[in-house]
Amino acid sequence: MKKLVLVVSALAMLSFAGCSPKESAADALAVDSAKFESVIDGKEVHLYTVKNDNGMIVQFTNYGARVVSIIVPDINGEPKDVIWGFDSIEGYLTGDSFSGPIVGRYGNRINKGHFTIDSTEYQVDCNERTNHLHGGSKGLYAVVWDCEQSKNEAGESVVKMSYLSPDGEMGYPGNMNIVVTYTVKNDNSLAISYDATTDKACPVNLTFHPYLNLHGTSEKSSDSHLLFIDADSYTPTDTLLIPTGEIAPIAGTVLDFTTPTEVGSRYDMNVEAIAIAGGGYDHNFVLNHPGDMSLPCATMYEPSTGIFLEIFTDQPGLQFYSGPAMNGTDVGKRGDIHHRYSGIALETQKFPDGPNQANFPQTVLRPGEQYTHNAIYKFSVK
Repeated sequence: MKKLVLVVSALAMLSFAGCSPKESAADALAVDSAKFESVIDGKEVHLYTVKNDNGMIVQFTNYGARVVSIIVPDINGEPKDVIWGFDSIEGYLTGDSFSGPIVGRYGNRINKGHFTIDSTEYQVDCNERTNHLHGGSKGLYAVVWDCEQSKNEAGESVVKMSYLSPDGEMGYPGNMNIVVTYTVKNDNSLAISYDATTDKACPVNLTFHPYLNLHGTSEKSSDSHLLFIDADSYTPTDTLLIPTGEIAPIAGTVLDFTTPTEVGSRYDMNVEAIAIAGGGYDHNFVLNHPGDMSLPCATMYEPSTGIFLEIFTDQPGLQFYSGPAMNGTDVGKRGDIHHRYSGIALETQKFPDGPNQANFPQTVLRPGEQYTHNAIYKFSVK
């Protein structure tokens, strides 16, 4: 009887403190905000932690407008952190630059960093061999954004990141005002809205670049994740991953994810599409229902944890990157090593090299226009 009283008393104390044992376990996975307090390029860097009513915790830093942690319950109610990252700002400065940030001005690749708008040629920074990738060597992922926190009418946490990219930054024309708004919703989804305006014509393709692992650790491969992509075609590339301009069918190929398929089940196939991407996937899929936010453009499921991810977007493309270039040198949160194939990036987007491909969706933003892009990453269990 005495033991029972002690247990009940302990639970009452936890309840009075405003957290349950499960919530305490989730809090324990969150990174320490003190390790993000810094000054970069004369601007203060901070970590922001928000929670919803259903066990979801999301952490952000204004360095790169990035997501540091996404903690959600698994099928047993145990918390899992399903996104790669580092436990201090130093990790993001020295490790993989594309762990969880917003990339741009032009996410993905531009051939030789060159494009022409209205008969004017532009050369932007080339940071991946001979090509431009994700905005250049100091793209939006490598700058400090302004941050505001608020609540919406539903009482959900809103984190608004804003940045003025000056004329000529990384070679891009025009002063571009960019706002990315994250909303941590009570259905355990992370909604992302992107807005941009410019005073000179400029291509823009902003996207979120997470490395996802539904095991909750990069120590386990993502090979067992079951992936569905609502796409019947893709944009083939050359050996430098620059699109040829063709839009090709995927039926019957290693790129066919129109039924849920284990991500790692085709790596051993000796086919060009896998070899070009370094032994995995780094491909843009042409979505079947662009602009329709009522249907998921992709889903991903891990049977061992029961965590199910649905992605919704109004964009025409989805980049699927399975992490073939990861080499295990980065040590992330909780000491987890970022192994090859242990993080999956699913990026809603316009198409790679869009400024140079006339038959691809238009990417140039002009003065007086507004760029918008919406995406939702929704987590549940089944």
